[in-house]
Amino acid sequence: MLVEKNIPLQPLNTFHIVARAQSLVRIRCEADLLAVLADPQLADTRMFVLGGGSNIVLTGDVKPLVLKVEIAGRRLVQTTDRHFIVEAGAGENWHDFVAWTLAQGWPGLENMALIPGTVGASPVQNVGAYGVELQDRFESLDAMDLQSGEVFTLNAAQCAFGYRDSVFKHSSGGAPHQALGLKGRALIVRVRFALPKVWKPVLGYADLEKKMAGEQCPTPTAQQVFDWVCAIRRAKLPDPAVIGNAGSFFKNPTVSPEQCADIIARDPKVVHYRLADGAVKLAAGWLIDSCGWRGKSVGQAGVYEKQALVLVNRGAGSNGLGATGGEVMTLARAIQTSVYERFGIMLEPEPVVL
Repeated sequence: MLVEKNIPLQPLNTFHIVARAQSLVRIRCEADLLAVLADPQLADTRMFVLGGGSNIVLTGDVKPLVLKVEIAGRRLVQTTDRHFIVEAGAGENWHDFVAWTLAQGWPGLENMALIPGTVGASPVQNVGAYGVELQDRFESLDAMDLQSGEVFTLNAAQCAFGYRDSVFKHSSGGAPHQALGLKGRALIVRVRFALPKVWKPVLGYADLEKKMAGEQCPTPTAQQVFDWVCAIRRAKLPDPAVIGNAGSFFKNPTVSPEQCADIIARDPKVVHYRLADGAVKLAAGWLIDSCGWRGKSVGQAGVYEKQALVLVNRGAGSNGLGATGGEVMTLARAIQTSVYERFGIMLEPEPVVL
């Protein structure tokens, strides 16, 4: 186990915000984490789990010990009558893993192509796109208790998945595998997915329907859906390798039918989707765009010109460092205030602010 000191975090977060970790340990296997927990100088320190850095905003140097998850591995665990059970290490790149499952002939994750981040982070956020969420394909995961070193397994019910939510985003007391909240108390080491043997495309979103109509392909293969999703995302969203960003910055808010009707009465063009439980989900990007934020900036932090839901780092400023986490959060709070004043809705950020 090597404890690295004063490590630059700019290349380890997709916003490319300049910050440093006072101490960082790369976790490439369970033994690395056990070594950390067994070290008397490290075991009692605060810890921060870092995956692909695609869902964080750093507002300063990181004082907790950074556990950089780099656990690799992909394999078929078993086949059942209905599913292929496929496992990946928590440090695997999510998009590369999705592409690999298709190459093996195990479809089911194609709608979630090009989501940035790692496999280990995907259950934390319950990632999703174009009609499919991780919980729809989830089988189980293994995680390690950051106090005892015990490895435990959680099924979907125990993960308490919700919209961009899970047990890993909430705090609670008690033993990790018995508690309702695991925030900061466990590190995911591997995740298993149940991919359907009898596959059907999920095509309910307008962008996919346009692709299907435009290419005159009413029965696309999983690989075609994958390619369409990649093309759609690349046209709408900035590549973090080129323009620093954390993807969608705000969650799409859910309102009652009455609230939606009130907004429609004032803004008939509001983009909304009716949910199975009767509630209505509003498009946060449309709300932000309607308030005139598209293309606006605070310092070097800006709202992406092609998609108002994405905040970006516009690059090197006069100091050569680009946007700071403070600029990003100042912009985010200004957007929240603007949307609340016009629509009475408080947008909730998706990234973790550290």
